[in-house]
Amino acid sequence: MNDQDDAETVMWQGRFITAKTRGKWEYVSRARGIKAAVILAMEDDHVLLVEQYRVPLGANCIELPAGLIGDHEEGEDTLASAARELEEETGYRADRLEILGDYFSSPGMVSESFWLVRAHGLTKVSDGGGVDGENIIVHRVALAELPDFIQEKRAMGCVVDVKLLMLPGMII
Repeated sequence: MNDQDDAETVMWQGRFITAKTRGKWEYVSRARGIKAAVILAMEDDHVLLVEQYRVPLGANCIELPAGLIGDHEEGEDTLASAARELEEETGYRADRLEILGDYFSSPGMVSESFWLVRAHGLTKVSDGGGVDGENIIVHRVALAELPDFIQEKRAMGCVVDVKLLMLPGMII
């Protein structure tokens, strides 16, 4: 018998996170089947990034804009959620969104996956910054300056989300 044959046991469940075990494995998942949308908003050789404090890390994190699908409205459409999150977090609206795929960020510890969504035709409509005290700082960064920007932010104590490695020039 191996771990995949063992029954899954819920150890604890909150509003957004469920801690589980299966055999010797301990891991977490999103409660209620909630998924996330991560938005890749690149245009005119620039990318939109957000910076926000992340409690589990104890630091500000530089990330692609993202948000939970269905946390406000059960059954929310992935693209509708991505459009809402992009505008709330960055203040930009996209003319068109396309799903690039479903991905897993840390499969040895977290069963959560996210939809990677590409935003096209960006128009600035507000300052962004998020909702409910998110205090998001929006960065529009030239791709050519991205490695220097990231190094500067790291020197200031920020951490960097691994998904930024998919951006041009980011193997640093």
